[in-house]
Amino acid sequence: MPRTPTATVPSMTTAAAHPLFAAALEELGLGELHTQIRGFPDATRTAAEAAAAIGCELSEICKSLIFAADGVPMLVLMDGASRVDLDLVRKELGAEKVTRAKADVVRETTGYAIGGVPPFGHRTKTRVLADRSLLGHDVVWAAAGNPHVVFPMAPLDLVAHAGATLVDVREQTS
Repeated sequence: MPRTPTATVPSMTTAAAHPLFAAALEELGLGELHTQIRGFPDATRTAAEAAAAIGCELSEICKSLIFAADGVPMLVLMDGASRVDLDLVRKELGAEKVTRAKADVVRETTGYAIGGVPPFGHRTKTRVLADRSLLGHDVVWAAAGNPHVVFPMAPLDLVAHAGATLVDVREQTS
């Protein structure tokens, strides 16, 4: 069960989403989420920093990671405690090569900087894969357009709004 963030982390406050993401919320009929967006005085560029600031488990963070599959940008949504297995992504997409996208490609593709990329509301349409590990929670927290703001959402709703395909691309630990 998700913890009540404002009770455990007094520095988290109501905040505004990045304008591009705010517009996407309105277009998707999710305007009520504006009141659930939370901000931090310090940036939370990593999943661990975000989890600590929110007061949730690391796996309750939804990372939005941009990769290039045969040179074409695509998005993987992954729980914060896990790593993406690029070989599994490659096989899932039928691609020859999958690499981490460079910062300029991330910004050009999504409209956001690394550390603040939300799961949807991007500048361009990309293919989206969501790892099933996200479904292990009632609520996950994702970036709302910059490293200072996050929003909560039920994982199935997040997957649906992102137009994602559910897959198993999590790196397995031995």
